[in-house]
Amino acid sequence: MANELFINSSAKEDRIALVQDKRLVEFNVESKGNNFTVGDIYLGTIKKVIPGLNAAFVELGYEKDAFLHYLDLGPNIRSLMKYVKAVQGNDKTINNKLNGFKLEPETDKTGKMAQLFTKNNQILVQVVKEPISTKGPRLSCELSLAGRYIVLVPFSKSVSISKKIADKEERNRLIKLITSIKPENFGVIIRTVAQGKEVAELDKDMKSLLKKWDDGFNALKTAKSTDLIIGEIGRASSILRDLLNESFDNITVDSKELYEEIKGYIKTIAPDKEKILKHYTGKTKIFEHFGFEKQLKSLFGTTVSLPNGGYLIIEQTEALHVVDVNSGNKSTHEESQESTALSVNLDACKELARQFRLRDLGGIIVVDFIDMKNPDHRNQLFEKMRDEMVYDRSKYTILPLSKFGLMQITRQRVRQAVHVTNNENCPTCNGTGKISSSIAVTDIIENNIHHLITKQNEKKIVITMHPFVYSYYTKGLISKQMQWYLKYKKWVTLIPDTTLAMIEYKFLNDLGEEIELM
Repeated sequence: MANELFINSSAKEDRIALVQDKRLVEFNVESKGNNFTVGDIYLGTIKKVIPGLNAAFVELGYEKDAFLHYLDLGPNIRSLMKYVKAVQGNDKTINNKLNGFKLEPETDKTGKMAQLFTKNNQILVQVVKEPISTKGPRLSCELSLAGRYIVLVPFSKSVSISKKIADKEERNRLIKLITSIKPENFGVIIRTVAQGKEVAELDKDMKSLLKKWDDGFNALKTAKSTDLIIGEIGRASSILRDLLNESFDNITVDSKELYEEIKGYIKTIAPDKEKILKHYTGKTKIFEHFGFEKQLKSLFGTTVSLPNGGYLIIEQTEALHVVDVNSGNKSTHEESQESTALSVNLDACKELARQFRLRDLGGIIVVDFIDMKNPDHRNQLFEKMRDEMVYDRSKYTILPLSKFGLMQITRQRVRQAVHVTNNENCPTCNGTGKISSSIAVTDIIENNIHHLITKQNEKKIVITMHPFVYSYYTKGLISKQMQWYLKYKKWVTLIPDTTLAMIEYKFLNDLGEEIELM
């Protein structure tokens, strides 16, 4: 299975598309203004302890205070509190490696938040869920630093391993290797991708994480409340960290700055993969050029078509996501109602798993499959859904079909679900329903071209426009575009852009800047 990553960077956000066999399977939007990413570690201040919830609200600098529950403190919270106090108090006996640091007794799972914290206490916290809707970030005090092959857990001594590594000999080998190289007072979780790796690769990953912890130690010495102590890597780099392997054969970025950042990261984790990174410099937008804008518009609607007939209807409520599976025109292709239902339901499983990743749906998801009476078919559907969800990196739980034909799925949500607007408002009426004649747009464009060339003496003009309008100007033996060249002796470059509405357009100068039109 070929994996490709395409990244479109702008001043406001980075759009990241993960493509498998030319099909979009993951889409992430990373806002440049979002300062709270899953994995970030902050020095927070307790603002309020809520005994009724056995939780506390923590100030991190976000408009809403973050939420920290007692069960998210972890068993080694006393050791963490002692460490923070010692580092900020410039205790010379504390070093960045935790060598010789005496761990405190573990806390009781049935304890109370008020026994540990009072207002204005400072504590290191890690973001486990980004701000969603009206809620602030969700926090944990069980700190962890994720690498490519391992996860480093400070103030712990345990070594655990991914359940997906089934081979007993391999599990024992990895545990012995990690136990021999891990530093004092650090626990380690061995990730699935560590299977088959040699000690040199694992040791390199561990040293990289220890370096990150060292940097955090130095930052904590002089840190003030709400300061970022250890920052998680960007979304694009985290996808590469988790997925980069032999099947990855292309990474394309349209930003020189991001290209250099990712190049440096790949050099660190997989130098042999550096050659697959490409910097896209085409005039057409990268998503437009590779056809992803069209896929996004068709995949994020309420109705999603299935490849062999049938369709899904995806609705979101405040508490859950609801999906209805329908047969559509598929009903004419099968021998019986039962076989039709099975065929459409199996097709739906593959698309559902893809939609969960694409939209990053989380919480409770209820899928209303087409009713099937055969118990074997119902079991087959359940197994198919589990097989398709294997590639999902979020934590999830799938329950078998209920007697009403409903499948309940829970999927971990750590950030806002992705929404792509696929309804276009008319730029002239802004949705009121009243517009001037659409034919007038051609006259307006031509008047603007005449003014820019003859009055402003623009050296180069580029116009982005809807593909339908683009076709009107470029088709024919002597196209409208060619007529402009013959008239003005200057070539006007036209670029189709599906993100624009039908009668929307933009004029750009030779520097790529939008020209203000009167």
